[in-house]
Amino acid sequence: MAKTNYSFGKRQRELGKEKKKRDKEARKRERAAGGGDSIPIATVEELQGGGNLMSIDEVMQSMQGGPEDADGGPAQRTIPSRLFVGGLAWGVTTEVLRQTFESIGRVNDAIVMLDRDTGDSRGFGFVTMADRKDASEAIRRLNGVDLEGRTLVVRQATERSR
Repeated sequence: MAKTNYSFGKRQRELGKEKKKRDKEARKRERAAGGGDSIPIATVEELQGGGNLMSIDEVMQSMQGGPEDADGGPAQRTIPSRLFVGGLAWGVTTEVLRQTFESIGRVNDAIVMLDRDTGDSRGFGFVTMADRKDASEAIRRLNGVDLEGRTLVVRQATERSR
């Protein structure tokens, strides 16, 4: 039986790993050589004194693109916010949920979650408010309020962990 030489392939893999390591080190040196010049750092005085720093609302608005309003200027930009609404009475429909939240602000979407087998309400739903400020106001005003005999739980929706 002839003996097969596997060392050639192993050597090639080792050389490939070494090349990747050298390339990675070179990229790391390039980033370090660039310094931190491209990232402005605010001083404590700028933060405390107001300076020329934008508020979080201004930053969020500058990140959002949007159409122009009737005057030709930029339209007021809004950032939608999704809310979880728990503790719903079994009789609460999507339309009732939407109307409840529309009393506070514009609603993009509302849905009461239904059981897939029976079609009955699962006792919770989601509302997407058109503006995050309205969403904050909805949490403040509707969390703990009685709706059709049940106490609502309203909070910011989070991603479901799997």
